[in-house]
Amino acid sequence: MCRSQGCSSIGRASVSKTEGCRFKSCHPYFLSPVDGAQRVRHSGRERQGMSKGRVTSGMRPTGSVHLGNLHGALDNWVRLQNDYECYFFIVDWHALTTPGGGDAVGYENVSKMRENVVDMAIDWVAAGLDPAKCSIFIQSHVSEVAELHLVFSMITPLGWLERNPTYREMVLGYKIESPSYGLLGYPTLQSADILVYKGQFVPVGKDQEAHVNMTRDLAQRFNSLYGRDVFPITQVLLTQVPKVPGTDSVDRKMSKSAGNYIALAYSEERTTEIVRTMFTDPVKMRKNDKGHPDGCVVYAFHGLYNKAEQSAVRLECEGGLRGCVDCKKQLAARMNEALRPIRERRRELKERPDRMKEILMNGAAKARTVARATLEEVREVLNLPPKEIF
Repeated sequence: MCRSQGCSSIGRASVSKTEGCRFKSCHPYFLSPVDGAQRVRHSGRERQGMSKGRVTSGMRPTGSVHLGNLHGALDNWVRLQNDYECYFFIVDWHALTTPGGGDAVGYENVSKMRENVVDMAIDWVAAGLDPAKCSIFIQSHVSEVAELHLVFSMITPLGWLERNPTYREMVLGYKIESPSYGLLGYPTLQSADILVYKGQFVPVGKDQEAHVNMTRDLAQRFNSLYGRDVFPITQVLLTQVPKVPGTDSVDRKMSKSAGNYIALAYSEERTTEIVRTMFTDPVKMRKNDKGHPDGCVVYAFHGLYNKAEQSAVRLECEGGLRGCVDCKKQLAARMNEALRPIRERRRELKERPDRMKEILMNGAAKARTVARATLEEVREVLNLPPKEIF
């Protein structure tokens, strides 16, 4: 999971014996290869004739999602829900592994937790997640996750956690004087998130393949210790993820911690104002100056929201036939046009809190059914006394 406190993505790098850390700070959920990742490329054609595999993924509750989350994760989730059995959850427990601060939720700053969870759930549905096709719920509403996390903590070698480079980065980056067990044991909770539903796939981009090492390692360790294949060895589901830059530079990812984002909750007016202040080519001072679009954030966003005209935008910019002001106006118009249906659905859902409550409750109920079956199997394998008392 992204360990940036302002980022909602939950993917974490774990230690790979051969590759080291490939942690990327703003990408959705986990995954990991052991001695080379098992990989599955997603395509509807490849899925024909196959039973639905199970996909799990989630995000930290940072409130309304931004365009990086939309194009980096949600758009893909919307496609996956048609071909897989999907479990998508908001990881409120994960948010408590870091202190928080400012607008970021953490164990020292929980005042916006519930508000952020609801806002994120609304955005997910508004962006196209269909509760009739996938399970949408809150992590802490499935207590079996915590129980499996406890079991995993009993068999996880301390060295696995201490060697996790992301843990060290967080301790140093946020100047945490007394790191919590939750921060150190974060990968075991993440593994429980996936394996409690026997998740077979986690969707990531090609540069994120190392995010499930701990999950795969723990599944293999448990299965080996107790001589029974209780858990699947989760595979990387490779997906094409477009690069979504921040509003300040093509070299920086969009994230809330950096403050360089556009949220789905923003009005068209606010979006237009942010586009108006976007970084452009510093050498192009006048309209007839020849521009350099490859270093321009506005041009990069034309690739997402004005693809059909992007080639013309390049030619006009390089030829000194297009000014930055007009280029930004065109981008803002295309961006608002594309986001308008999502924002309209978002407004409708905000006015129907009972509907969102129903979606989250139903999603959690379905998830609990699967999780309980997994824990019953785990308890049997561990020879724990049955809850009914013998």
